[in-house]
Amino acid sequence: MYRIGYNTNGLAHHRPIDALRVAAELGYEALALTPDPGCLDPLHLQHDQVEGLGLAAEDHGIELVIETGSRYLLDANRKHFPTLLEVGTEDRARRVDFLKRCVDLAALLGAPVVSVWSGAAPEGVVSDWRERAGDPEPGANCERPWRFLCEGLEQLMAFAKGTGVRIALEPEPGMFVARTKGYGELLQRLGSSGDGLGLTLDVGHCLVTGDSIPGEIEAWKQRLVNVHLDDIKDSVHNHRMFGEGELDLGETLRCLVDADFGGVASVELSRDSHRGPVAAAEAMMHIRRALGSFAS
Repeated sequence: MYRIGYNTNGLAHHRPIDALRVAAELGYEALALTPDPGCLDPLHLQHDQVEGLGLAAEDHGIELVIETGSRYLLDANRKHFPTLLEVGTEDRARRVDFLKRCVDLAALLGAPVVSVWSGAAPEGVVSDWRERAGDPEPGANCERPWRFLCEGLEQLMAFAKGTGVRIALEPEPGMFVARTKGYGELLQRLGSSGDGLGLTLDVGHCLVTGDSIPGEIEAWKQRLVNVHLDDIKDSVHNHRMFGEGELDLGETLRCLVDADFGGVASVELSRDSHRGPVAAAEAMMHIRRALGSFAS
């Protein structure tokens, strides 16, 4: 059975240890840690903080996963810059270095998964989904970003080998790999070097791209190692509280059970940090109600 977690990008004004305690008190069984300038910054890691967090997670029975979606950790002016797709070799190397540091952090904390994404291609090309009319045709002029993405992930997965940490890629609307279709092509391009690459599925993203959540869970259950939970309204990529959009939370949670998913399914409400504990409590209320709807 999977564990329900909460992402610290929705508790961004909390110390990591306090975020863990808030989540545990509300009944969450896992914490998705998004390293940030104020939360376990891998570039300036405080090992006493890491040790204390690991001990607290063990005491509370909380499973940890590492997310890598910090907005401005590597560049104070450009969101998510640099990505694995930058034209500049040094820029790509900075992202790979950051991701390797996240693997080291995961190993120290006993977190089994580090979740990553492709980032947006500088040229604006996309592999699998056109967000709006006038965007480049999906799949056109994509060979360079595909090459850079494969090179970066091969380096990262080689680094993670033997650490007990698995890398999982999250398709994200607005990025080069936006759908599981692109993830599938990535696996083909990686060949045997991608055998251990897992999938992070954000169910809200499926509502943005028009993909069936039950269908995606079933199709990728052998690769699924990490899940994000959020609601979406009108196909707009804005993470909302459950009940504010089109997500059938009960069906989604039931599908994860049917797929024998054993990882972490974490609530991701990154725009709700100003009311973090209240939002986390409200989300847990919805989750308990949804679980009850098919458990009885």
